[in-house]
Amino acid sequence: MGELPRLGVSRCLMGDSVRYDGGHKLDRFLRDGLGKHVEYVPVCPEVECGLGIPREAMRLVGDPEAPRLLTIKTKIDLTERMRAFAAARVEALETEGLCGFVFKSGSPSSGMERVKVYPEAGGMAQLKGVGLFAAAFMARFPLLPVEEEGRLNDAGLRENFIERIFVMHRWRQLQTQGLSLGRLVDFHTRLKLLAMAHSPKHYTELGRLVAQGKALPLDELSARYLALLMECLRLKATVKKNVNVLAHIMGYFKGQLTADEKRELLEVLDGYSRELLPLIVPVTLLNHYVRKFGQAYLAEQWYLRPHPAELKLRNHA
Repeated sequence: MGELPRLGVSRCLMGDSVRYDGGHKLDRFLRDGLGKHVEYVPVCPEVECGLGIPREAMRLVGDPEAPRLLTIKTKIDLTERMRAFAAARVEALETEGLCGFVFKSGSPSSGMERVKVYPEAGGMAQLKGVGLFAAAFMARFPLLPVEEEGRLNDAGLRENFIERIFVMHRWRQLQTQGLSLGRLVDFHTRLKLLAMAHSPKHYTELGRLVAQGKALPLDELSARYLALLMECLRLKATVKKNVNVLAHIMGYFKGQLTADEKRELLEVLDGYSRELLPLIVPVTLLNHYVRKFGQAYLAEQWYLRPHPAELKLRNHA
């Protein structure tokens, strides 16, 4: 695929000692696993906006819809300082070609969701806030995949997030090559089965949109396609939907497989459908037949190789 996807990340997750207490929150999967397959753009809003290390801890206070950022002991209001920084930083990130961002959970500057917001008069916090920098980033880049490091411990969420990163990377490459209707059709053709695995409804709508491409200005077509695509991929690729795609792929070999090969493949699909086997098993077997029978259309399908195999994202049952 050429150059690596560029991924924004909270700097403390890379092991840098930038937290308020002088520590870090190293995430070994992000640094040592995923880090081999992406290029990180680390961001620490608190340090980059001029706060020292160590520094007084801070938290969100007031209305969860429009909280203020205050230091805990001295009650210094850092809201406008952080908002001004965030506005400038997300504008600068526009040029980085990011394919996503991993935020630090719970952070009053970088938490993506469920950040504690304390009442003005004291008392129990509500888990309804969003970090000020994270909020600015997501408002500026609503289509980019975003996650928090804690949620990536869930195998399904991890696979979905990383899959979206690599699709966005392919989209960035398409833009670099120079978007044209022909290249968009080629992009969509390679994406078809992946879209089907996430949402048959969106798969149909994407196909319909591309089919009417000549009737739309290219910029409008491109914007509508990407928005619909990312909406599609945010939906979970369930076992049932994957079985539908795998059976669809099997149909390409109905005249080539021997009786024993068909029986074996059906047994593998049944094992996956009953969650006795991980997705990588039927996918590996189908990839074997793609190569064996020289199936050119399937060889180009990103569904069969959506991300680096070393990440083992389809190895969980």
